[in-house]
Amino acid sequence: MDSPQETRVFSVSELAFSLKKVVETTFSTVCVRGEVSGLRPHSSGHLYFALKDNSAVLDVVFWHGVSRTRRCPLEDGTEIRCWAQLTTYPARSKYQLVMDHYELAGQGALFKMIEERKRRLLQEGVFDAQHKKKLPFLPRRIGVVTSPTGAVFQDILHRIADRFPTPVLLWPVLVQGEEAASQVAAAIRGFNRLSAEKRPEVLIVARGGGSFEDLLPFNEEEVVRAVFDSQIPVISAIGHETDTTLIDYVADVRAPTPTAAAEMVVPVRQILLSSVTTLFHQLGQGFQRFLEGKRHKLTACTLPSGWHTLGLKTQALDHVTDRLRTQIQRTMEGKRLAVAQLYGRRRPPSFLVQEQQVAALFQRNTQAIRLIAEARRTAWLHCSDLLEKASFTRILERGFALAQSPSGHLLSSAKDAHQEARFDVVFHDGTCPVTPLK
Repeated sequence: MDSPQETRVFSVSELAFSLKKVVETTFSTVCVRGEVSGLRPHSSGHLYFALKDNSAVLDVVFWHGVSRTRRCPLEDGTEIRCWAQLTTYPARSKYQLVMDHYELAGQGALFKMIEERKRRLLQEGVFDAQHKKKLPFLPRRIGVVTSPTGAVFQDILHRIADRFPTPVLLWPVLVQGEEAASQVAAAIRGFNRLSAEKRPEVLIVARGGGSFEDLLPFNEEEVVRAVFDSQIPVISAIGHETDTTLIDYVADVRAPTPTAAAEMVVPVRQILLSSVTTLFHQLGQGFQRFLEGKRHKLTACTLPSGWHTLGLKTQALDHVTDRLRTQIQRTMEGKRLAVAQLYGRRRPPSFLVQEQQVAALFQRNTQAIRLIAEARRTAWLHCSDLLEKASFTRILERGFALAQSPSGHLLSSAKDAHQEARFDVVFHDGTCPVTPLK
């Protein structure tokens, strides 16, 4: 009878680590697709969860140092593809996946994740209209967050230069890839931390068109939060007109394209200058109509004492004319200085010529108004002099007298004088009572 075959005896640790070596040698890095289940973040920062399908479950561990770089947050029910190393955990007599990185499995899962994030942010009030800020009419500086190498930034620069030359500050960032979201969020916060002298008055966050995956950084929550927290108004200009990202909902204004964002941020200089010129002409015409109205009122007045009454009206008109002329000069000079201070350092030669033309036009109009006012004043002085010479005071000084009844009625004939018991004769220096002979 044969003796029984001798069997090698292993310790538990020896067998467990032998199995670990076999598994790790046989399976190096594998790609596994499944649904996240039982996600358990640990206080150490590690993530523990299970990856399952219809018939099997695998435990997964995601180490802290690696998990901090994840682009899409993990949630129960999310379907992912993960790249991991298959190994065993001897202390629990089980095998598990040590995940290196992952991505959402399919565009449907991405849509589901973004819609869930949108719903949650909407409930928080992040997209509410009450948080929207108005864009400045003429910003002194414009900040742009985009890639420095693409055509987007050049398009924005050219469009702003064509409409109204304004200083533009670029904060260069990546606009796609795993680092893009963090860089865009940091750029928005960085612009807000600048001093008041350097800080732009409006921001444009822009990138050109791309696939759904290319635009994912602008759906990240950290970018949405950065836009929401910005004290500077933000224009979102991501992709083409049909592309929509989450920062479009939180931005103060959404532009369909980067070029459209440049058109929104500054007006057209020529149209603005034309409007200023039109308003200036209307001001001059209104001032002239005001003077004409005053002249008609003075002409219609009854002037019994000639120079005294007309002199008071003329003096009042002089005061009004001086105040209006001074106010017009101050207002126009203030506007001219404000424009010069804002854009004096970056104005092209053509802009300087146009500004000189506006200044010359202002000077000619001011001189025309002054000449009109002086001509009216001279005419009124001439009329008042004629009225004064024709007044009854001057007539009495030349030797004439005026007969007046005690009730104040003028006596124009001897018959009227004899009908009165007494009457007064008015000279230039006094009155003498007279009793007619019967």
